[in-house]
Amino acid sequence: MGKYVLKRLVLMLFTFWVIFTICFFLIRALPVPLISAPGSDGEAIAREFREKMGYNDPLIVQYFNYFVRLFTATDGGNFGYSFQIQWLASPWELLSSRFPPTVLINVYTMIFAVPVGLGLGILMALRKNKPEDHILSVVVMLVISVPSFVYAFLVQYLFGTVWGILPLTMAAVSDPAINGNWFSPIMFVSMLPAVISMSFGTIAGFARYTRAELTEVLTSDFMLLARTKGLTRTQATLRHAFRNSLVPIFPMILGEFISILSGSIIIESIFAVGGVGGLFLESINRRDYDVFLFVGMFYVLIGLVGGLVVDLSYGIVDPRIRMGGKK
Repeated sequence: MGKYVLKRLVLMLFTFWVIFTICFFLIRALPVPLISAPGSDGEAIAREFREKMGYNDPLIVQYFNYFVRLFTATDGGNFGYSFQIQWLASPWELLSSRFPPTVLINVYTMIFAVPVGLGLGILMALRKNKPEDHILSVVVMLVISVPSFVYAFLVQYLFGTVWGILPLTMAAVSDPAINGNWFSPIMFVSMLPAVISMSFGTIAGFARYTRAELTEVLTSDFMLLARTKGLTRTQATLRHAFRNSLVPIFPMILGEFISILSGSIIIESIFAVGGVGGLFLESINRRDYDVFLFVGMFYVLIGLVGGLVVDLSYGIVDPRIRMGGKK
């Protein structure tokens, strides 16, 4: 197991380095936008700073200097600087300031969507080929087929415009009523439209997957043995069948959280969440290349680490599974 983890870590780091190298050269090859520093002679100051930091050097020199600065810089410029979003701000500072809302809406989505999705999947499996199963299966397929941003506009229209029970966009943490508290009731309510919008696809995915896994387990021989011991269908399902079906479902929960975290860019923009997704789009639109590279690599790292965690979680859920072991 230890050798497998080490092998995967080395492979993950190599993959990350290859992707970073490709993205670095492609981004640095783009034309430099007009940059102006604060002050009366902003353009001249910006040009002088870029020349001093080596942004006008050949790409291979910039690539080498980036790694040198990464491990030696003491002024906060290890990952470069922001020239458009916030003058000379570190991309790490910008990302960390936008991180809380992104994590919160994803955590709230999983807390709400996972129990509902698993519950619907269990219901569909227990009522297989019954009217309830057919109706829910059709609804699940329809929900999965519709993009999440469609639900975002629908939630805004119904909950925000027609019924007026939820705000159209998320509240700002700097609002005096919130006073910097991400966990205030007002902030939680303002996050609900984004949470609801992202929950539709997650609920449908878990329901379909749980139904498929649980249906297969319910037909196993050990379930017949459990029933002959006097357990009811519900007891046998919850005590035995559901626990065995969790082996593939639990890694899916981890993978779903990671996919939502890296795929909520559009939802964040629609509801003005002000999270990492909004920062990523802003860096693209304003051509703030160092921020764009840093946030892009953040999403790449999430995907790579998530794949490793999901693989290792199989051995945690079921100790009989040995990753990378010999037969």
